[in-house]
Order: sequence, then C-alpha cells, then structure tokens
Amino acid sequence: MSIPTTDEVISIVSTFFTIKGINQTTESLKIEISETEITEKFQKLAQKMEQKNLIARLEKDFEGMFITISRFNPPTARKSWVPRILFVGTITTVMIDGYYRAVATNSIAKIGDPLITAILYTISLMGILGIHELGHIIASKKHKLKVSWPYFIPGIPIVGFIPTFGALIMSRGLITNRNILFDVGISGPIAGLIVAILVSTYGAYLSPLIPISVAQELSAKQGLEEVHSSILMDVTIMLAGKHVSGEELVMSPVLLAAWFGFLITFLNLLPAWQLDGGHVARATFGIKWHRILTYASIGILFVTGYFIMAFFVLMLSMRSQDVRPLDDISPLSPKRKNMFALVMGLAFLCAPLPFSILPE
Repeated sequence: MSIPTTDEVISIVSTFFTIKGINQTTESLKIEISETEITEKFQKLAQKMEQKNLIARLEKDFEGMFITISRFNPPTARKSWVPRILFVGTITTVMIDGYYRAVATNSIAKIGDPLITAILYTISLMGILGIHELGHIIASKKHKLKVSWPYFIPGIPIVGFIPTFGALIMSRGLITNRNILFDVGISGPIAGLIVAILVSTYGAYLSPLIPISVAQELSAKQGLEEVHSSILMDVTIMLAGKHVSGEELVMSPVLLAAWFGFLITFLNLLPAWQLDGGHVARATFGIKWHRILTYASIGILFVTGYFIMAFFVLMLSMRSQDVRPLDDISPLSPKRKNMFALVMGLAFLCAPLPFSILPE
C-alpha cells in the first residue's frame, strides 16, 4: 500500500477537524486543530490513518491541540502454526496433569474413571482460559482493533503444580483511546470469571465428602498442603450443598480447574503494568497512578507468597513500554470510571485467602 502524500493526509484530517496550522518535519506531520469535541471524530480519523499505514496521535500542550501523523509499521504476523502447536501442547500438559490428579483423588475417595475425569478437567481449565481470551477478542473486534489468535502456554504438569501458564493474544493494531483500552482490558477477566463460577459449582458437585477425622489422618500421612479457597469458590461450594458439618470436601480435579480459574482472574485483575487490570488502571488514572498501583500490586504478590509472579510483573514493568492510547487526552467515560471499584472488588472475591467464609 502506497503512503498518502502530505496534501492527501491534510485533506483527510480536514474532513474531521478544522486545521489551524501545519508543521512538517522529515519524520512527522504536526497539524494544529481547534475542536473541543474530539473523542469520536479522532477515533474515526485514527482508524482511517491506520488503514493507510499511518499513526495519528492526539497531543496537547500550552500552545494548543495537535494531531501528529507518522509512519506505522504493523507487527509482523507470526506463523499460523505456532498458536496451534502451543494449543495442542497445552491440552497435552493439562490432560496429563488431570489424569494423575484423578488417580491421586481416587486414592482418597472414588470420583470415577481417571481418563474421563482428566477430560473434564481439561475442558474446564481450557474453557476458562479460552473464554477469557475470547472476551478480549470480541471487545477488540467491536472496537475494530486487530489482534492475533490466542497463544496458550504449556505448563509443568504434576510436579510443577501448574499445567499451563495461561494464554495471551498479540495486538496488531493501535488502541485509540482510554475507553477502548478499558473495554479490552476488562472483557477477558469478566468472561473467564463467569465460566470459572459455573465450573466451580459443577466441580463442587463432583467433589466427594469424607469425615474430618479421615481427612486429618490422610493429610498427616501424605503431607498434603492446604489449598486456600476464594470467597467466590466458597459460595459455589455452599450452593452445591457440599458444606456439611463434620465432613471435609475432597477437591475434585474439576473443582481444582475452577480454583486455577479464580487464581488467574485474581492475578489478571491486579492493577499492574501489562496485566488486564493494569490496562484498566492505566485507562482510569493515567500513567502516574498506573505506576504507583503497579508497585502496590507487586507488594501484594510478595505478601501473598506469589514471588515468581511478583518478580515477573516487576521485570515486565521495567522493560515494557507504557500502553499509551493514541488519544490520551480524552478522559475515560464516567460509567467506566465507576466500574474500576467493581474490578477491584472482583479481584478480592477471586483471591485465594487464608480464611474461609464457610461456617465451621
């Protein structure tokens, strides 16, 4: 695609805005505009420029408001077979992990054929991750933002405790404004959380109950570690009628898949750098508070014992660029600002806590 000439670019901009002045350099074209209602018009302009391999960025200083036009080099598309191989590899590690967990659970209380249980475990965990990424994709498509297919990341089954390190999508377009950044960030965790709640309820239904005395004896004999539940998981256990006085719930692999789903949602909703919650925080508060909330999130991860994740977020915040929308001037809509409290509330409800809301 040929790059438009300077006159063509000016003509396109003039269809959206009144031009007050023009300053051209070898690298960019800086156009001063006079309008105040600019959010929707700039979004349309930015999308039109992107189609022509140009970046339109809205800027403001003491002299006025400007649109800076420069070249845009879209990221090179990766090989289409890469996400497919990663998807198959992730299903394999999750299946292996699910089978051995089913065998281990059967040694405590019978839950059925390990292979069938492993399939249910795989469908549950991959469903939570897949719907999470699908939420991002749908929001991106709604805002005409180009993204890649999901890249699922295989984990270390059995001994590594984590059969998958989640999934991610690559953005191949430009985020125009804070509203779009907010929508894309929040859509994945909300979609994945809905599935995690459904899986948790079903997983609790499948999980057997054993006398507390037997559970304590097995725990002492096998050295089992206690898995901290979240408030939402405790609620689903109560809804499934699996909180019985004098008995202990044996977590089925399907319920464990939901536990992973709640944990992933909690981690993603933290308002830290490139995490989904970080995108939401960046859209809501801007870059200064985004940095402060990132360091606060790292502190929370250290306090709760997620040291590897804390180190990962710290390194990511030091090395990766700020997710700055092309229009960083237009404020976030009031409705979305109010939703930030909901996001933090959901993060708390999904967090694995050292206490339980279930009555003794």
